[in-house]
Amino acid sequence: MRKALTIAGSDSSGGAGIQADIKTMTVNGVFSMSAITALTAQNTTGVADILESSPEFLKEELDSIFTDIMPDAVKIGMVSSSDLIEVIAERLIHYQAKNIVVDPVMVATSGAKLLKDDAIKTLEDKLFPLADVLTPNIPEAEILIGEKIGNVEEMEAAAKKISEKYSCATLLKGGHAINDANDYLYANGIETWFKGERIDTENTHGTGCTLSSAIAANLAKGFPMEIAVKMAKDYISKALADGLDIGKGSGPMNHAFDIKDSYKEVYDEKDF
Repeated sequence: MRKALTIAGSDSSGGAGIQADIKTMTVNGVFSMSAITALTAQNTTGVADILESSPEFLKEELDSIFTDIMPDAVKIGMVSSSDLIEVIAERLIHYQAKNIVVDPVMVATSGAKLLKDDAIKTLEDKLFPLADVLTPNIPEAEILIGEKIGNVEEMEAAAKKISEKYSCATLLKGGHAINDANDYLYANGIETWFKGERIDTENTHGTGCTLSSAIAANLAKGFPMEIAVKMAKDYISKALADGLDIGKGSGPMNHAFDIKDSYKEVYDEKDF
């Protein structure tokens, strides 16, 4: 069985972060492992507090994983400080990690800031050059290029600029008033638009975590980048369309939409 590692923060409400990553990787057919960069006290309405892992402990987590079960892909999400980013980068180089997906998590769906200002440069200098693909959304891409993105042409230009700067594929996600659910991939000079159906829902907590984790799972299984992204897009669209509606704020999607009624194959409704 192929294996994938997520390096990210924990979400106590289960809709994003490590919890979303593990669910996504599991239902997308790989064995999931995790290294936790921070604990967050959060729910669908916002982030109440963050407790970071120490660099020493994060290093122990990564060493424990890589020396026993070598991952076939690595997804990196929320890493809020420079010291943690440097540990991750050094360990990935040390173990020659492959199929690295970096989701540059800077702001939560609720609007809460998740990345310290001084960590942005470390992220760009140390981690981005190791990535096979970056998956920024519009606001994150605007931070990375220092320019506003207001239309399709500017999306394409931004993705190309990021891709060429860090020598990796860049998937620039729409969904922020530009192109609705359409995402743009620039990889090795090849441009690909992934059209997504606009799903009328406010329950989008954890969409970025989920998409990047699904891409990592597909890369771990050996699919080329374009196919891995397309499969991930299809998965997240179905998870959102399932219509899960829990929590008082921006709720999560149903990561396990395809197996939620599997008990019906074994039991009759009258048994419950």
